[in-house]
Amino acid sequence: MNSPHKARMTLPKLVLPLLLLTITLSAAEPRPPNFIFILIDDMGWTDLGCFGSTFYKTPNIDKLAASGMKFTNAYAACPVCSPTRASIMTGKYPARLHLTDWLPGRRDMSSQKLLRPQIRQALPLEEVALAEALKSKGYVTAHVGKWHLGGKGFEPQKQGFDLNVAGDHTGTPLSYFHPFQRDGRFMPGLERGEAGEYLTDRLTTEAEKFIEQNRDKPFFLYLAHYAVHIPLRAKQELVAKFQQSQPSPSHTNAIYAAMIASVDESVGRLVRKLEELKLTDNTVIIFTTDNGGLSVKEGPNTPATSNAPLRAGKGYLYEGGIRVPLIVRWPGATHAGGVCRTPVSSVDYYPTILEIARVEPAQGQILDGASLVPLLKQSGEIKRGALFWHYPHYSNQGGKPGGAIREGDFKLVEFYEDGRRELYNLVADIGEQSDLARQSPEKAAALHKKLSDWRRQVNAQMMTSNPDYKPAAAPP
Repeated sequence: MNSPHKARMTLPKLVLPLLLLTITLSAAEPRPPNFIFILIDDMGWTDLGCFGSTFYKTPNIDKLAASGMKFTNAYAACPVCSPTRASIMTGKYPARLHLTDWLPGRRDMSSQKLLRPQIRQALPLEEVALAEALKSKGYVTAHVGKWHLGGKGFEPQKQGFDLNVAGDHTGTPLSYFHPFQRDGRFMPGLERGEAGEYLTDRLTTEAEKFIEQNRDKPFFLYLAHYAVHIPLRAKQELVAKFQQSQPSPSHTNAIYAAMIASVDESVGRLVRKLEELKLTDNTVIIFTTDNGGLSVKEGPNTPATSNAPLRAGKGYLYEGGIRVPLIVRWPGATHAGGVCRTPVSSVDYYPTILEIARVEPAQGQILDGASLVPLLKQSGEIKRGALFWHYPHYSNQGGKPGGAIREGDFKLVEFYEDGRRELYNLVADIGEQSDLARQSPEKAAALHKKLSDWRRQVNAQMMTSNPDYKPAAAPP
């Protein structure tokens, strides 16, 4: 039997190796970086100063771009919101998820030649959402803002988020000003507040609280602003300021400009909070939008913006509907003022964040996206051919159902009503004004085959003929 004296002598011998092992492991595996993913709703490709606007003022976002990398050929996976949000959460194309329209979606009408497929009405719980994947690495996670990926039983908390503020099934805010409610129903977590408080400001305050409370842990903050979605509402003092400003040929909407200014203030506040808590060097910031800007009349004070020189806007498969601003700042990896012209998509954020966080995807998990790490580090190109879109719906903005593929400089758009195809060289013709389909039939056919093959590969849902089709009467 061991004596008590011998036991006391052996204790340090046991503790020392364990201490050394702990120190070694800590040195080998530093704390993972924090992530702040900022998603703006319906902001167009040219709606930032750093992307060309002279009317909208975005000094904080411009500064973020100057300290990180700007992507000039970034795309949303869909020209409307919910599918793009699903692609961010899963790294999969909306077509593969069978979630291809905003939820619950635009109802079928007799004026349509085709009927929409029956899409999923929520992000499937069996998907390993981004927040769930990061929690395996010890991340604390927060969703602040717009969810629009399902209601009761499909909330952010069901997809790996520890905290949810303001996220539910709705796609528009119940109110942009406090009280944040309509007909007695409040936005989750916003039941209390100060009279007249602006929603963009309040969501930023909630995001700051989360950062402060979790400064000592690796965190993932998904801040999905409701701005700049309709109804267009902004702080009156900012509206007045832009009413006195000189508009540009493309941008003239003072209310929309004021909403963008509040979004810019939000970004500035978050950056300053990181600096205050000394978290800047270990925090990756991703800033982007869910689709192009609203460029048609849809409610009071609209059109919201113009996406020129891009064609069309939200709800369309032309560049104005799917090309979006993207800024990434990854301290120690991205170079200040970097510009990347490689086409990338919202399906790429999931694998990118996982690689930066050193998290392996779940076994057997399908990811359509490619990690952007080589582009961010400027160490090489990503291994991917084409980008794809599938939108078997009629949009509220007038867009027709169709699909699209971009490979290299070329983009093909196919319209499902009649099979018509349009081909564009986006480098020579960013505004998609010169259809090359007849001039280059072989190129159009090759791209169409790849698009058709991809649809079969992901089991994309297709439309069916409308037996009750009645063409809309021509205007007098």
